[in-house]
Amino acid sequence: MTDTPRSSLTTGLLLAVFGAIAFSGKAIIVKLAYRHGVDAVTLIMYRMLFALPLFLLMVWWAERQPSARAQPLTRSDMLGIGALGFTGYYLSSYLDFVGLQYISASLERLILYLNPTLVMLLSWLIFKKPLQPLRVVAMAISYSGVLLVFGHEVSLSGAEVALGAFWVFLSALTYAGYLIYSGQLVQRVGSLRLVGWATTVACLCCILQFLWVRPLSAADVPTAVLWLSALNAVACTVAPVLMVMMAIERIGPALTSQTGMIGPMSTITLGVLVLDEPLNAWIGMGTLLVLGGVFMVSKYGAK
Repeated sequence: MTDTPRSSLTTGLLLAVFGAIAFSGKAIIVKLAYRHGVDAVTLIMYRMLFALPLFLLMVWWAERQPSARAQPLTRSDMLGIGALGFTGYYLSSYLDFVGLQYISASLERLILYLNPTLVMLLSWLIFKKPLQPLRVVAMAISYSGVLLVFGHEVSLSGAEVALGAFWVFLSALTYAGYLIYSGQLVQRVGSLRLVGWATTVACLCCILQFLWVRPLSAADVPTAVLWLSALNAVACTVAPVLMVMMAIERIGPALTSQTGMIGPMSTITLGVLVLDEPLNAWIGMGTLLVLGGVFMVSKYGAK
């Protein structure tokens, strides 16, 4: 029996919601792992090591589809996938992990949620796409929200917050570049195929980075870090990627993006409950400004 439009909409919304919540749990797990004295290089290596078999399974499944058999990957496709995997998944993830050493999970999620505004800015700078005045205002609202929370954290924790925010902002910027340049390639090779191969490239980069800059003895970490990394790999990396892709198939990218606005709220809630991070008027007002601005950018961007 096929889905009715209403049931398909409900399924798509649920997938988008759970995908956003799962993504938001990544910062919480990383902050918990840092309490055990592990560094960013080792932590991201374990996350990607545990995720690699699942992404290889995704690649295997994608390559079995009739569309993939009819259109094998060319050398140009593989080079493009490699570049996107390096920047959009490896570099972006690594910079995010580094930044989380210095800032709260709440501020990290708010900075990453500026992604639609960064896509808009890069499209204007690179492809000369016009900026509508209303979208510029929406962007200004979002950035004012981040600056509000950022200023509050700086007053409490000092200069390290600026360093962490800088790394996380670079993470958001590299992922925005991935989104821009993946547009044509995803139309050719398909979303599941692109994500599977690109994330596999990222996993290999993280593992090679560890082998290059750390001795093998650094892999000896507390058992809790291994469990947290496995949870991060499955519940906060592979699962949300699949859920968001399935949501887009059912309800489209615009509605999926807007539903994903629950992500920052869930990060803040988990940060308060799990990490004992503060919840105050500064964070609340900053979050509302960021969500409001991103909603305007997404809404009018879709139109």
